[in-house]
Amino acid sequence: MPVKMVLNSNAPAGTVPVKIYTNDVENAALQQLKNIAQLPIIHSHVAAMPDVHMGIGATVGSVIPTVGAIIPAAVGVDIGCGMNAVRTSLHANQLPDNLKVLREAIERRVPVGFASHKRISAREAAAQRLAAGADLLFAKHPQLLKRLRNPRETWVTQLGTLGGGNHFIEICLDENNRVWIMLHSGSRGIGNAIGQYFIQLARRDMEGHMHNLPDRDLAYFSEGNTHFDDYIEAVHWAQEYARVNRQEMMKLVVNVLLQHLPPFTLESEAINCHHNYVVREQHFGRDVFVTRKGAISAQKDQLGIIPGSMGARSYIVRGLGNAESFCSCAHGAGRRMSRTAARKRFTREDLEDQTRGVQCRKDKGVIDEIPAAYKDIDQVMENQRDLVDVVHTLKQVICIKG
Repeated sequence: MPVKMVLNSNAPAGTVPVKIYTNDVENAALQQLKNIAQLPIIHSHVAAMPDVHMGIGATVGSVIPTVGAIIPAAVGVDIGCGMNAVRTSLHANQLPDNLKVLREAIERRVPVGFASHKRISAREAAAQRLAAGADLLFAKHPQLLKRLRNPRETWVTQLGTLGGGNHFIEICLDENNRVWIMLHSGSRGIGNAIGQYFIQLARRDMEGHMHNLPDRDLAYFSEGNTHFDDYIEAVHWAQEYARVNRQEMMKLVVNVLLQHLPPFTLESEAINCHHNYVVREQHFGRDVFVTRKGAISAQKDQLGIIPGSMGARSYIVRGLGNAESFCSCAHGAGRRMSRTAARKRFTREDLEDQTRGVQCRKDKGVIDEIPAAYKDIDQVMENQRDLVDVVHTLKQVICIKG
């Protein structure tokens, strides 16, 4: 049975069960899951994926079905963060011996970390499709303008950029030595601004009810509240921005490879999936808002991407449509320790050893992303064998971090 633990199985009315697909959960994450389960808006139960770990308010790796309400902090501030992957016609033997040249060429073309495109017209066509929604967003919520430097330009120049943290671009090989491009990013500065803004609005709206909440970061908007409709509108725009951001980055990476490698084609349908988002779905007889905070949709036969760390395997999967998980699965390996703890514990030599064979940064600036800071991706996959089937196994040869 894939569910390893059940919390609140004998809890009083008003608290739903929490079904967890792993035994590897720290106490702080267990408490967060119990807190979520107490909310009156939860439908049926909460599901926690095998990569579950502590987050802000809501647990990363949780699937939260709510009736007539949404928790902005559960969606988080990297709204629409997710993955994009595509297989090329290239084989491993067509890659250059010096992969550093290829990595640096991608880094020159795709802004990483805090960098953005220098010209506002850099991704003009894609930005035009999002412009009307951005204008409406700023008109309705002028406070957002104060949360970004040059706000009307920032969201445009950051379109097609990576960001920092655990975001990455990778060139990978599958089990047949076919070359894949895979990347991970979200809605950049504008998504962060939207998330922070509405989290504060939710707290303000529930000021009179905060004493009923187990955690102030679980403040929510209920249907009928003016800010509820505004949040739905804003979060959907940010999720689309994140999807387009990944799409534009993929185009940039493909163009770099076309300049440096033999001619090739893209041979499989690109998978572009969110793993920090909210969507309306039907589960257990009710129309609900499903928040997947560090989880991906795994509907029957739906393709998805589950990345490991920068030194481990990643997986292309096909969903099995498991109802108990709300048709969801893990979004990655999941952190085992905080960034601060990883910096204190590991050295640059440890990073070099754990990323041997991967062309990537190996300096102290990315020690917090060292593979040992993450859970074992193979164990995560074993724990969700009833949620997904593995279609392809990927191993990176180039990894670009912000």
